[in-house]
Amino acid sequence: MGNLPQSILFCCDHNAVRSPMAEGLMKQRYGTDTYVQSVGVVNDLEIDGFAIAACKEVGVELSRHRSRSFDELEEEGEGLSSFDLIVALSPASQRRALDLTRYYHLTVEYWPIMDPTGMGEDRDIKLRAYRQTRDQITDQMARRFGPPSEAE
Repeated sequence: MGNLPQSILFCCDHNAVRSPMAEGLMKQRYGTDTYVQSVGVVNDLEIDGFAIAACKEVGVELSRHRSRSFDELEEEGEGLSSFDLIVALSPASQRRALDLTRYYHLTVEYWPIMDPTGMGEDRDIKLRAYRQTRDQITDQMARRFGPPSEAE
């Protein structure tokens, strides 16, 4: 599909794993041509340590990410209508995005990205699940936006 949107909002359930990973990966891979933000349906969790670790392996720094919800985004003056594309990474966030955008001509896409939380008992198995999620996101980005702007 190629062609990058000018602005993109990634959303998931808590803005603690999938959407911050997507935000960080998008910024790293496609540069600053696209304005990228992320939100959750609710903001009740801090950024996930395994998400930070899995992204650090590919040079994406998430430790300073501050989780926020759709409502907080609006309160901070960034209406959903200011985004060209909303990418939902969970069914709940897709429903919320569609609900909030029904009055706008906005594209909401759903990417079925695995939720790695609660998988596995030990650190290695957990980290493997988060890597899988990270790789699903990068694969989906390459399919949707074409190859990254510069070789990694």
